Amino acid sequence: MLQLSVVIITLNEEKNIGRCIDSVKDIADEIIVVDSFSTDKTRQICESENVRFILHEFEGYIEQKSYASSQAKFPYILSLDADEALSEELKKSILNVKENWNFDGYTMNRLTNYCGKWIKHCGWYPDKKLRLFDSRLGKWTGVNPHDEFVLKTGTKTTHLKGDILHYSYYTLDDHIRQVEKFTDISSKALFNTGKNANYFKLIFSPLFKFIRDYLLNLGFLDGRLGYIICKYSAKATYLKYYKLIKLHQQKK
Repeated sequence: MLQLSVVIITLNEEKNIGRCIDSVKDIADEIIVVDSFSTDKTRQICESENVRFILHEFEGYIEQKSYASSQAKFPYILSLDADEALSEELKKSILNVKENWNFDGYTMNRLTNYCGKWIKHCGWYPDKKLRLFDSRLGKWTGVNPHDEFVLKTGTKTTHLKGDILHYSYYTLDDHIRQVEKFTDISSKALFNTGKNANYFKLIFSPLFKFIRDYLLNLGFLDGRLGYIICKYSAKATYLKYYKLIKLHQQKK
């Protein structure tokens, strides 16, 4: 059976990190937590578990996950966020993979819990992610804050049964704060890569985002919370382009 490194990045995740670690104990040959100098009880919780705890300054989600992967003893890596955990079905799937590693990477669905409700629509599910991979055959990329591991051309992947359980937001205020934070990061990342926006995109991209998620992706089936999710997702699109336009205006 091959040996598997589970890699997690953290910043003030005392609510979530214990659940995340507990969910991977049965499949991990090592657990690495790379922390961006948390000020809550994240470090104490990790040190009470059998994990390797590393402090590293945060330079971006892509950069932090690249660094965390580089600290793994084994090339086969499962990458999780601190607010994620494995379903029992997914754990079984990964244990089977450890006995028969036949592909270069393995994708899995992510199911998000929003304010206590599992969200099955809004474009949030199945939310397929490549999180189990041979780290020698790819790299972390994307546009911050949205990271993804991309395998080299010619590699092979397959999909696993089971879900990553994503405990995203406990309150609506958590979501609002995250929208502000992520749109700050994404607008600056777009600006730094030379991207621009105009007022047409500022108006119609959020409108399209809401219609797609609420109607085409059946967000209305998730009830009141489905409407709220789609509304805030549209607002995030608006803020991303609004902040990008402001950055270009400030440059001029």
